[in-house]
Amino acid sequence: MRHHSNRPTDHDSGIRGPVKRTHSDWHIIRDLLPYLLAYKARVIFAILCLVAAKFANLGIPIVLKQLIDALDLKDNLPSVLLAVPLGLIVGYGLLRFSASLFSELREVLFARVTQHAVRQIALEVFQHLHALSLRFHLNRQTGGVSRDIERGTRAIQSLVSFSLYSILPTIIEFILVLGYFAFFYDIWFAAITLAALVVYIIFTIVVTEWRTHLRRTMNDMDSRANQKAIDSLLNFETVKYFGNEEFEARRYDESLIRYQSAAIKSQQSLAFLNLGQQAIIAVGLVLILWRATIGVANGTMTLGDLVLVNTLMIQLYIPLNFLGVIYREIKQSMTDLDRMFTLLEADKEVSDAPDAPNLKINNESIGPEVRFENVGFHYDPKREILVDVSFVIPAGTTTAVVGRSGAGKSTLARLLYRFYDIQQGKILLDGQDLRLVRQASLRQSIGIVPQDTVLFNDTIAYNIAYGRPGASFDQIQSAAKAAQMDQFIEHLPDRYETRVGERGLKLSGGEKQRVAIARTLLKKPSMLIFDEATSALDSKTERALQNELSGLARNRTTLIIAHRLSTIVHADQILVMDHGRIIERGTHADLIEAKGVYAQMWQMQRQQADEI
Repeated sequence: MRHHSNRPTDHDSGIRGPVKRTHSDWHIIRDLLPYLLAYKARVIFAILCLVAAKFANLGIPIVLKQLIDALDLKDNLPSVLLAVPLGLIVGYGLLRFSASLFSELREVLFARVTQHAVRQIALEVFQHLHALSLRFHLNRQTGGVSRDIERGTRAIQSLVSFSLYSILPTIIEFILVLGYFAFFYDIWFAAITLAALVVYIIFTIVVTEWRTHLRRTMNDMDSRANQKAIDSLLNFETVKYFGNEEFEARRYDESLIRYQSAAIKSQQSLAFLNLGQQAIIAVGLVLILWRATIGVANGTMTLGDLVLVNTLMIQLYIPLNFLGVIYREIKQSMTDLDRMFTLLEADKEVSDAPDAPNLKINNESIGPEVRFENVGFHYDPKREILVDVSFVIPAGTTTAVVGRSGAGKSTLARLLYRFYDIQQGKILLDGQDLRLVRQASLRQSIGIVPQDTVLFNDTIAYNIAYGRPGASFDQIQSAAKAAQMDQFIEHLPDRYETRVGERGLKLSGGEKQRVAIARTLLKKPSMLIFDEATSALDSKTERALQNELSGLARNRTTLIIAHRLSTIVHADQILVMDHGRIIERGTHADLIEAKGVYAQMWQMQRQQADEI
């Protein structure tokens, strides 16, 4: 529904996290309208109900005037004329009921429109966040982004509510009242009402615009405090390890102090705004009643006219009294919507080509051929991660990559998943450039067991089934058994329904890694990537799982990123990386015989194992 223009990415502009831009109010309304107009008929009927309610509201004081004038009976009039006031009383009641009826109908009709817009925008933002590159998510602050989405969806309801239920009805009622005053009374009534309205609106807008930056500052402080709190709680164990509870509390309190200072300034400016508005309302009301009193005194107006004028002004000034609050909330809603729409404008960086086809694997049973051709890549232009890397993983074979930390090993897996686009060369799967196929089909064809396994705060069964949503319980059990975790699960009180906690913190590192292996087994991908897949396991479990992984990888295209060389001696090809380059390649036997870097690493690990 929403069309996005090509905008500079965060990393290009030097901005980290969500892009922060400010659009005009009309720009934001233009972006919101397509979502609201999805139910055009409902919108039209809701506005018609709004207008009908305002006409009924105008009729109430007019009937009240006629009732008061009708009760001013002369002694010589027959009592049968009392039927006239009785009819007016009934009409008065019907008009009041009609005003309420049309107002409620308007809200009932528009409720679906508002909720549909909230759902669609929230869903679109959620999907867009998942479509953004890994770079964005590594730079983002989870607390700030979640708060922006929360405030943005709430702002839609506030904006619709205040504009449709307050601003627009007040404008219509002012037009009706001004027209009535100008047509039936002295032109001064309309002039005073219009002048008071203009002065009130100008004062409200000027002061509220001045206050807007205070509200934005307050929101920024609120977001920063929330970011620090969530970041600290997510790293609860680290805080405990170093005994830094007081340090975290001080950091959080510093943000709260800045928020408190901004909130106090905002409240003080609000008091000034309210005082000025009340002064304008009071002056306008006094002048209107003064003109009406003079009219009654000189006989040009009746007591009913005086009541009519007073009632109309009260009806106008009651919503007008909240215009400052409403305008401020609308401006705040605009700001919150702008922040959420800005998330939608964050450049995806890694996007599917127009009409990109699905990845086609020549032989699903053994997997694709993987080919890196002169690949160059960097996260930051100042630091090269991969330099002219070329290698081939023949279909159905296993290639292992070893090297020191920072050599670029894990980057290979990220590039295969197309979390980033390379700056030089090509990566081909069965001859197809990864940048030219649909990312969803690419990732569906690859399964990974990562070194750092993060689980959802749900049950063990849910986390295993995440490899293939909709899998049967028997399939989940089979995958758990293959991952050597069925005995561990059987000893849990709730077994497969045991909840693993935030990020899986209720499980040990080895248990989490076995869950990761189980859900990869359940996925049954065409290609496998093991990124230090058994690094968190004890030796006994590692050996058992290694046999399972070897069986799984047999005759299937597999990339193993390893630290323990003993786990990759069976590999068809071993690549040794250093500073983003491949410095050695061959089988285990070939590399040992070459007596190069790999042989030195092998000898070192053998000595460490002997010492243990």
